[in-house]
Amino acid sequence: MKRFLKILKMIGLTLGGIILLLIIITVAFVNLSPQFGKSPSEEQQKAFAATGHFKDGKFENLIPTTLDLGFSKGVSVTFDMLFRKGPDREPGAPLPLKKIEPAVVANRAPDIARLTWFGHSACLLEIDGKKILFDPMLGQYAGPIPGLSPKRYNEELPIEIDALPFIDAIVISHDHYDHLDHGSILKLKEKTGRFYVPLGVAAHLISWGVKPENITELDWWQEAQHDGFTFICAPARHFSGRGFSRNVTLWSSWIVKTASQQLYFSGDSGYGPHFKEIGEKYGPMDFVMMECGQYNELWKSIHMMPEETVQATLDVKGKMLLPIHWGAFTLALHSWHDPAIRVTAAAQAVNLPVATPIIGEQIMLDYKNVPQSKWWMRESTVHGRQSTAVRVK
Repeated sequence: MKRFLKILKMIGLTLGGIILLLIIITVAFVNLSPQFGKSPSEEQQKAFAATGHFKDGKFENLIPTTLDLGFSKGVSVTFDMLFRKGPDREPGAPLPLKKIEPAVVANRAPDIARLTWFGHSACLLEIDGKKILFDPMLGQYAGPIPGLSPKRYNEELPIEIDALPFIDAIVISHDHYDHLDHGSILKLKEKTGRFYVPLGVAAHLISWGVKPENITELDWWQEAQHDGFTFICAPARHFSGRGFSRNVTLWSSWIVKTASQQLYFSGDSGYGPHFKEIGEKYGPMDFVMMECGQYNELWKSIHMMPEETVQATLDVKGKMLLPIHWGAFTLALHSWHDPAIRVTAAAQAVNLPVATPIIGEQIMLDYKNVPQSKWWMRESTVHGRQSTAVRVK
């Protein structure tokens, strides 16, 4: 019996040692790997307290917002995400996309205003002779560890990062991996004039080599002017965090005012009264890029449902909607095309125009020839046939 207890003790000590070693390795990996970024300093965090929505070392939403699934639901959701494939959670083939010639982007006439969707939330705005990128997550994996993170549906982009011309500004909504991508920033930082980010996010960029003088960090309702453009940081209902940190950086939506247009970019957000407040303060919006994807009833407080996407667009007084946050990664349990099916139906019911481009297809902001086909319903995108890339001129 004593020998048996001794063996059990040895086994327990060995397992404990292995677990401790794994913890040490994990902590070291997160702290030393650059893709996790860097949290704002303690001095900066003390200054955040003056905002009124930074308490006990964490940013807070304007209204109570929780994501506490409980142990049993948390385990169930994790199991489903990892192992339950389900019908059409991912497309059976690469999605159709239109290739963009680098020279076309570089030499775009200044009087042409257009927007190009890269999939998920990444959008390129070309307007008044300037080029602005929103949440340029252009990498292959929506997470810090390739192979263990959700992979992009398509191997290629409409235009590769190296082929992009000088970008006048990059706008970041928050620091989650599927919006702030380490690899993309490394490739973009030397060809970007300015970065506009919510409070605390500059620390990540600086740790990746972006010059501090090229970063403008704003709180909700703060504005910055640059080259005839106004960038307004507005509230969202979400959360933030990379590595082990949570909510030490701010999350936001953005309004961009140009000489000819006013556009709204939602970032990630659950539905809330902030949309109506934004509309009252700054509406109407000529064009709206609004989150519509990766939702679930269990976490609708941080990711709105497609019907709420339409209502939020009406709240900000949007004239036309581009649904974003879908079409690139599987980060929830719904089918990959469910966002498009539901949002177009909800928009039709209230006569809200919706742009539905394939990835890389241009949207002219004069509202002429706006892409509105239901391309996701084509058999070739669902049943495993290779899609064809079309070159845009």
